[in-house]
Amino acid sequence: MTKQQGKVYLVGAGPGDVAYLTVKAYHLLAVAEVLVYDALVDEQLLNCVPAHCLRLDVGKRGGKQSTTQGEINKLLVQHCQAGQQVVRLKSGDPFIFGRCTSEIEALKAAGCEFEVIPGISSALAAPLFAGIPLTDAAMSRCFAVFTAHEPDTLDWEALSRLETLVILMGGQHLPEIIHQLLRRKRSRLTPIAIIRWAGTPNQQVWTGQLNNILEKITGLSLSPVVIVIGEVVRLRQYLQSEKINSEDFTTATIPSLTTMSNHLPLAGKTILVTRSVGQSSEFSDRLQAVGAKVIEMPALEIGPPSSWADLDHAIASLSDFDWLILTSTNGVEYFFARLTALGKDSRALANVKIAVVGEKTAQSLKQQALKPDFIPPNFVADSLVEHFPETLSGKKILFPRVETGGREILVKELTAKGAEVIEVAAYQSCCPSGIPESAKLALQNHQADIITFASSKTVQFFCQIIDRTFANHAVINLQDVCIASIGPQTSKTCQALFGRVDVEAEEYTLEGLTQALVKWAAGSGEF
Repeated sequence: MTKQQGKVYLVGAGPGDVAYLTVKAYHLLAVAEVLVYDALVDEQLLNCVPAHCLRLDVGKRGGKQSTTQGEINKLLVQHCQAGQQVVRLKSGDPFIFGRCTSEIEALKAAGCEFEVIPGISSALAAPLFAGIPLTDAAMSRCFAVFTAHEPDTLDWEALSRLETLVILMGGQHLPEIIHQLLRRKRSRLTPIAIIRWAGTPNQQVWTGQLNNILEKITGLSLSPVVIVIGEVVRLRQYLQSEKINSEDFTTATIPSLTTMSNHLPLAGKTILVTRSVGQSSEFSDRLQAVGAKVIEMPALEIGPPSSWADLDHAIASLSDFDWLILTSTNGVEYFFARLTALGKDSRALANVKIAVVGEKTAQSLKQQALKPDFIPPNFVADSLVEHFPETLSGKKILFPRVETGGREILVKELTAKGAEVIEVAAYQSCCPSGIPESAKLALQNHQADIITFASSKTVQFFCQIIDRTFANHAVINLQDVCIASIGPQTSKTCQALFGRVDVEAEEYTLEGLTQALVKWAAGSGEF
């Protein structure tokens, strides 16, 4: 009787779901006598093997006792020499960080027959599942895939110059990855996406920038994850599609349009959000939570003033002031950054009262471990004078503000009440030089239902960007687009530049603007 010859198949399991397993891999699982599988292999794949198949879990788990590579090599040789058909099932593709070399060397040394069966690597599949293209004619002409399991061994100088980076096993070392890229002058505003459990029902995606992504994933376990860094992440909102499980797609499970509208009132609406470069995506998150598809278009860049001289002089004589007025988060951040740069801290404000405009500004002040002495109602600067908590006559007020285009009316009203207002440039706002491809395409193809503006400057700079980007203005038709404003001052600018404003927040906050859009959509969502 001739003894059956054994063989080992090094098989790629793909990103997880059995639907993404290759046909050949599926057939090999169906006749496997021994299955040797990794930790990240989806459990549903284990059901593809025969009942009599010996299943050996040899997965390597960080921080836990696991099978050594040497032991795995011995298992493969042992069962192959016993004449069995062995499937060595690896997550993704066997040759993408799959430790195949050691296993193949052991099999060859023992005279064992083997074959490698390709699989879809999570490095390619995860970005696809998240709606992120790894290459783009304008944004990404190449990409690099690497594991950050040992970040100290990587050539960060070379990696930082590449347009798109795809990182496996990098969740634990994400702070170090960001640190290394920023050290090599990679922009703090570079987009980043973190994709956990890609291609499974548990898939989660977090997006942000190098300067804020850590805030969004604090306390989360990032394993398994694929990290994508590069401008192509911005295309996600434009290219992402809804993934429907065909097994669940029956008339019995399709919610009525009324039910969907009640739960997701902005479902079906595409909103172009104009905001500051580097600003938090909190507003976008709010809109997405109520069903909107959001495309972000930075329409404002914030930077230092042309000179620090006036602000430095004011900080040197803080004890001369009665009040400090802060009307934006930018004012808070730049004022206190300069205070620190001059070797001072919040103790320099011990005898100075602080007034802020808006809850966001108050939250920013709270991060400096300070509480405002006064917040005017209605969250607008115009009500600050009317409701000021004490007589303004004879009061000396420091007002750090944007270098140009600030709140002249506020200064006039404070002065009219007898206050001495010292205005100093704390930061400058500029028009961005370009427009994200996703926003450009949305405007060209008339895909935006709503455009939101949270300041007069974003309205002005939006119009400048349109003028500069599109030679033929006729292609940009905003007639059927809802123009949404956060408050009266922004609405005035919308009226001046667009001839109308369709939605204005009742409460002049991002939450208020969200609610105003929900109310508008509940009415009809049409003109």
